[in-house]
Amino acid sequence: MRKALYPTILVLFLMLCLVSAAFAGPTIDSILKKKELVVGTSANLPPLSFKAKDGSLKGLDIDLGKMIASAMDVKLRVVELPFNELIPALESGKIDMILSCMTITPERNLRVVYVGPYFVSGQSILTTRDVAMNINSMDDINKSDFSIAVPAGTTTEKIAKALLPKAKMVVAGSTEETLDLLRKKKVKALMADYPYTSVTSFKYQDKGFVANPPFSAEPIGIAIRPDDPLLTNFLENLLSLLKGDGMLDGLNKRWFSDPSWISELP
Repeated sequence: MRKALYPTILVLFLMLCLVSAAFAGPTIDSILKKKELVVGTSANLPPLSFKAKDGSLKGLDIDLGKMIASAMDVKLRVVELPFNELIPALESGKIDMILSCMTITPERNLRVVYVGPYFVSGQSILTTRDVAMNINSMDDINKSDFSIAVPAGTTTEKIAKALLPKAKMVVAGSTEETLDLLRKKKVKALMADYPYTSVTSFKYQDKGFVANPPFSAEPIGIAIRPDDPLLTNFLENLLSLLKGDGMLDGLNKRWFSDPSWISELP
């Protein structure tokens, strides 16, 4: 791995030299002049981004932000904002990019440029280990005797109703209410976004809860303003290098396979 990093560092150095020497786009120019990359995140969806007990922001998104800032040779500043304020903050120039488990959608893509995906999320099933052993496909869930809880008014509810028309659907007021139903054994499983089911399985290992890999694909990307082709190219090349060196895979394993960070949650 160490040998593989040498060409990566060299390429990044050459890219940085070209960026500094050439006519930089407006966003890159601003970042390099102030020596600071400002990233916006909602910090409310561990393990992608969350506020730890000590008040610091952590998660896969934050680690990726650090890698981007390091490749630019600038400092990283992370701004916490409500999710629905992130794109307006980007458009107004308050932040330079968004790293906040933001799904790439056509509607959003009309306003911002996406680079990635750097992570693929999706809908996942949280259930007990004994039930999970008998789930090999959606057909094993799509049965009249299989009860599954979903949060009302969410994308999860829409997807569940479309994919599981035969299942016994229990619509709860919130994701936390679906978990309560599962804990009380009133349903066999719940459906939610993969980051939620993954984290919850870590929290409740003592109850034998497990999360199935996502069965739908929801690509997560870096959002930037559409006025800087050089920044887009820089991020595309950087993600390619991080994937090639296994560093993105390492981030995924760090946050989705190792539960040790759970103790840092409030």
